[in-house]
Amino acid sequence: MNITKIEKKENNIVELNLEIEAEHAAQEYNKACRKLGQQVAIPGFRRGKAPRAVIEKYVGPEKIKREALDRLLPHVFADALSEQEFDVASEPIVESFTYELGSPLSVQVRLELKPEVKLPDYKGITVDVVKFEMPEDSLDQELKSLAEKYATLEPIIDRKTNEDDIVIIDYSGSINGEIIRGGSAKNHQLDLASNNFLQEFSEQLVNRSLGEEFVIHVTFPEDYYDPNLSGKKAEFSVKVNEIKEKKIPELNDDFAKKVSKFSTLEELKKDIEEYLKKSEEQENESRLHRAILEKIVEEAEVEIPDSMINKEARILLEEVQQRLKSQNISWEEVLDSQGHEKIWANLRSEALKRVKTSLVISAIIKSENIELTDQDFSTRVEELARAYNTDQKSVIKHIASTQGMVQHLSQQIISNKVLETLAGYVELNYVEEKPEEEEQSE
Repeated sequence: MNITKIEKKENNIVELNLEIEAEHAAQEYNKACRKLGQQVAIPGFRRGKAPRAVIEKYVGPEKIKREALDRLLPHVFADALSEQEFDVASEPIVESFTYELGSPLSVQVRLELKPEVKLPDYKGITVDVVKFEMPEDSLDQELKSLAEKYATLEPIIDRKTNEDDIVIIDYSGSINGEIIRGGSAKNHQLDLASNNFLQEFSEQLVNRSLGEEFVIHVTFPEDYYDPNLSGKKAEFSVKVNEIKEKKIPELNDDFAKKVSKFSTLEELKKDIEEYLKKSEEQENESRLHRAILEKIVEEAEVEIPDSMINKEARILLEEVQQRLKSQNISWEEVLDSQGHEKIWANLRSEALKRVKTSLVISAIIKSENIELTDQDFSTRVEELARAYNTDQKSVIKHIASTQGMVQHLSQQIISNKVLETLAGYVELNYVEEKPEEEEQSE
C-alpha cells in the first residue's frame, strides 16, 4: 500500500489517495469471487465449484469488487492511519475508487481527525476538594446494618403494624379508574422501615391489622422517573396478608463468630474500622481525581465538531432506550411526554462533556507519554482476582470471553494512570461542602 496524496482541508478533514499493488488487489478479487461462489447456487455446478468466469457472469464483477474491498480496506486503512499517526474521529469514508484487474487499485478516502486540544498549564494548579469524613457513628451504623441482615422474622397476629415491621401485602394501583401498568402484586414483602416505595404509601401501612383491606391515596412526585405517573394522584387497593417483626440479634462474641471469621466482637469491630478507613481514603482519592479532571477539562480549549457530538449522543440514546426497556417503560411514551427536541438537546449536552473529557485525557496521555504496559494489565488482573475471591486464570478467561472487556479495562487502566499523574502536580485546597440550598440555587 502506498499513500500517493495527502491533502488537508478545513475543519480537520484530510483526503488521502491510496494505491494497492495490482497483484494484491487481484488476489483479494479472487478470494472474494470464491467466497461468493460458495454462497450462491449456480445451475449446473456444485456450490463453490463454478469457475471464475461463470461466477462473474452470475453475480457481476462489481459485486465481487465490493466484497473484495470490504475485506481489504480495513487493513489498508489501519496501515495508513498508523503510518501517518492520524487520530481519527470516525471511520474513514471511501469517496471513490478505481478497481481494474491488472492495474493498481486506487482509493480516495476522506478522514475526519480529532481536533487539537490546548491544555491549560495544569502543573502546580490549585484544586478545591470537599474532604470526605466518615460520620462519627459509622461503626455503629455498620454493626446495626450487619445485625439487621441476620435478623429473623417472627409472625405477628395480636397487634397492628408499626413502622419497623415487615408486611406481606396484595396491592393494585389505578389512576382515574385505569390500572397502572406494573402497579400491582400479590404477596409482596415490604419492609416499612426501608424500601423504595413512595413514603406516602409506606406511612399508610402503619397501624393496620392482619387481614385488613383498605385504600391508600398517593401523589407521584413531579420528577418521578416514569413521565406517565409524575405528578398524578393514584389510589391503591391493599390487603395485609402477614405481619412480621424483625428480631435483631444481640451484638456479642457469638454474633461475631456467626457472621465473620473472627472469634470476638472486638476483632470484628477492628476489621470494620479498617474497612471504613479504607473507604474514606478511596472516596477522597476519587473526589480529588474528579476535581482535577473537571478543572482541566473546563479550562481546556478545543473546537469539537458536531459529528463527534452527535455520534456520542446516539450512543447515549441507545443506552437510555435500553435502560427504559429494562424498566418496562415505553420509549414512545417518553418521547410524547418530553419531546424529541428536549431529549436530544440533553443528550447532546451530556455527549459534549463526554467527548471533551475523552479528548483532554488523550491529550494528557500524549503530553505525558503515558503508556499501558503488560505489568499494568497484570496488576489489574491481580486486583480483580482479589476483589472477586478467585484466581487470576479465571479472571483472564472471563476477560478473553467477554466482548469489549479488554478495551474497557485498558481504558480504565490508562485513565487511572492519567489521574495519578495529574494528582502529583496539583496543590489541594480543602473546602467545606456547600449547603444543599446553596447548590440548588446555583
